[in-house]
Amino acid sequence: MKRKKYSIDFKKQVVKEAKETGNLAAVARRHELSTTMVSRWKREVESGKHGEIDLVIVPSFDGEALLQENDQLKRLLGERALEIANLLKNLK
Repeated sequence: MKRKKYSIDFKKQVVKEAKETGNLAAVARRHELSTTMVSRWKREVESGKHGEIDLVIVPSFDGEALLQENDQLKRLLGERALEIANLLKNLK
């Protein structure tokens, strides 16, 4: 049986889909490929074997939500520090 060869563009597209969906196995099934092959392609693309890496996917974060969560955690930490200080004061 003759091995099938895939173009670099096809490999990059499959890897991009796998990164976007976060489900390598589903993408492999969709393209009738093995998960091992897609994993290998992903490593190759990320290592730069196929030229410039143009598949960087940056997750989007809600900056305001992160700031609110950070403030909430700082308040909780401050409250715990006061509780510890009061407990230590009562021990003496």
